[in-house]
Amino acid sequence: MKITIKELNTFSREFVIETPWSEVEQDFNKFSADFSKKIKIPGFRPGKVPKKILMDRFQPSIEAEYVEKSVNKYYSKALEEKTITPVNQGSVSDIDFKFESHFNFKVSFEVEPKIVLPKLRKNAFKIEKTVYVTDEVDIDMAIEDIRMRNADIQTVADGSKIDDFIICDLQEIDASGVPIIGEKLETKYIKIGQTPFDGSNQDKLVNLKPEQKVNIEIPKSEDGRLANYELLVKNVERQVLPELNDDFVKIADPQSKDLEDFKNRVSQQIHDAYNQKTEESVTQQLCDAVISKVNPEFPQSMADSYLTHMVNDVMGRNQGQLDIEKVRETYKPIAEQTLKWYLIRKALVSDQSFDISKNEVDRFIEEKKIENPQQEKEIDKFYKKPSNRERVEENLIEKKVLAYLTEFAKIKDVKIYTKDLRNKSEVK
Repeated sequence: MKITIKELNTFSREFVIETPWSEVEQDFNKFSADFSKKIKIPGFRPGKVPKKILMDRFQPSIEAEYVEKSVNKYYSKALEEKTITPVNQGSVSDIDFKFESHFNFKVSFEVEPKIVLPKLRKNAFKIEKTVYVTDEVDIDMAIEDIRMRNADIQTVADGSKIDDFIICDLQEIDASGVPIIGEKLETKYIKIGQTPFDGSNQDKLVNLKPEQKVNIEIPKSEDGRLANYELLVKNVERQVLPELNDDFVKIADPQSKDLEDFKNRVSQQIHDAYNQKTEESVTQQLCDAVISKVNPEFPQSMADSYLTHMVNDVMGRNQGQLDIEKVRETYKPIAEQTLKWYLIRKALVSDQSFDISKNEVDRFIEEKKIENPQQEKEIDKFYKKPSNRERVEENLIEKKVLAYLTEFAKIKDVKIYTKDLRNKSEVK
């Protein structure tokens, strides 16, 4: 079999496969013998039809079926011989089968492109590193949130207050106060003071008790159009926050020694969360900068495959309730960016001979067990699966690649005070 490879561009290839009769004959004869078993000719038992009679009557059909069955076989042999792995299904053309002469055809396909990396110099990438400056208010807000999650819910009989929850029925009414049939919302939870139950509505909702009614106006549609509703109180509930003391700490965070230690641990968690946010931002900026500089070409078939995988994942997590075309449109640029980074990262790993040893993976697992001593057995069991160890290897490789690229980045620290973030949030 003669295989001629044509490089149409960085990722498109074409095989011209030429197979002489001497290599095809045995395979064709076996196929013909099997074909004869499926036909009936008077005077001959199935499979016992003389070859000349068989070919005289059925040669076009035998050739057509043989070609259809054998194209992929010889294409696969050619890929194996040339050690090429396509990224899409090949497109077959120019099939030329001639009995007792040859079997020739062409296949066009795409491969993963080889990325040529530019020579990197110092300060090739400009990155802004956000340094978050936290304060005591962050700690107080975080602790308040923890208290809210551990609050007791008590039924209130002496009248509702701001921040209480009202369990109610909401019946839409017309301008004259007559209920509109089919427009009733039953057993809804609302919080006094929370949009749209603030402002003038808030004033009406304070001091309410079960079985009392009040008329309020709330938006009914996305355009903000207000509708009149009669609200019937079914129950009033109040969150009673636990007192902030050592007893509460034992429940909220058993690892804390006392209240002061609890506050320190909360402060550290806030610090760690902002550090992670900073690290993710730096990583994203670095990847985007490298992608922009290299801007690798890629086969559309690979991008389509990435996009299909992402869309299927999103649709699966949302139980198919989204518009699939809108999801594809949203994720298309993300899929292309992800693919570009994959190709660049692979080229860097090869170029710099990055590798992860078994000891490095074991060390990572041991650190996990030190951080979570109570889950040591579960961690060992989890990382016995080869796929989970492979994921660790991928993550460690990624860190090596990013550390290498950081050497060529000019990183500028930019301070952001969390109090300013809070002020912006309040304005919105």
